[in-house]
Amino acid sequence: MTEPHRLRASALLFAIAMPAMVQDVMAQERVTAREVAPVDLTGYWTAVVTEDWRWRMVTPPMGDYASVPLNDEGRRVADGWDPAEGDTCKVYGAAGVMRMPLRVHITWEDGNTLRIDTDHGTQTRLLRFDAGAMTPAEHTLQGYSTAHWGREDIGFDRENWREADVGTTLKVTTTHMSPGYLRRNGVPYGSETVMIEYYDRHASYGEEWFTVTTIVSDPQHLTQEFITSSSFKLLPDGSAWNPVPCGSG
Repeated sequence: MTEPHRLRASALLFAIAMPAMVQDVMAQERVTAREVAPVDLTGYWTAVVTEDWRWRMVTPPMGDYASVPLNDEGRRVADGWDPAEGDTCKVYGAAGVMRMPLRVHITWEDGNTLRIDTDHGTQTRLLRFDAGAMTPAEHTLQGYSTAHWGREDIGFDRENWREADVGTTLKVTTTHMSPGYLRRNGVPYGSETVMIEYYDRHASYGEEWFTVTTIVSDPQHLTQEFITSSSFKLLPDGSAWNPVPCGSG
């Protein structure tokens, strides 16, 4: 090969490799959500039910949807609930699962994905911090969740991020949910539902907790936002972890 040919071949190889090199550099310059996490939400946690006991600990009777701002369509669906024919997994959908009396196991799936597993219902939620991830076309029980630290979504790079910018709250927005139940007795939410959650870790009574404030917006069944807060206490280990799939009785 002549010298001009060698130069052209080298230039071609460089041009092919350059995009991958740029992507590698950009990836290295971005900090992961795990790296900048202002609080640690990982571990085994158990729900502590101190309010709404009659709706959270047992299945309320049909038509008991007090405090849920249902519209006419929502009441129609709830009043037609049949426990013999109902899908018991629907109450473990994203908009209802954190109100159930259960344990959760929170881990990092990778540097930009926080994972929440439940024992009762055996569900998995993935909270994605990667803003560039592709939104799915289909709807599922757990939907599609995006997350960021702080109440507003701001980006970070290794040169300019400040801990003060991160905040201590985890904000999660979930869409693409298939229809489910807000309560065990068939109180519905639909496929157009958007859910926003705020997770805050705190210490109380000498123990570690996180509280999740949940805001459910469903134009199909609700007249206004349905807002709840649920508290979870940190467990010392996973010795009490006993997954039970939904629909198993």
